[in-house]
Amino acid sequence: MADSGPKILKTKDGKKIKIKVDRNLCIGAATCVAVAPKTFVLDNEAKAVILESASEETLDVILDSAKSCPVAAIIVEDENGKQLYP
Repeated sequence: MADSGPKILKTKDGKKIKIKVDRNLCIGAATCVAVAPKTFVLDNEAKAVILESASEETLDVILDSAKSCPVAAIIVEDENGKQLYP
């Protein structure tokens, strides 16, 4: 079951991160889906949710997808809680 997080995972390149989608900010632009299709999909409310297959993407791809969001609705933190984006 996909949800908006927060979700803790280990990326394909071995980085442990936490991802969260702020559903109040998300406008359903789907740029995150285009950049990281194994990490994000839009749900029936046209909001981004995090897929179980997110661990198949690299940290760079996940960060690029977060940066592609026009409203900065995707928050990415490292394993120590340091915010990597936004």
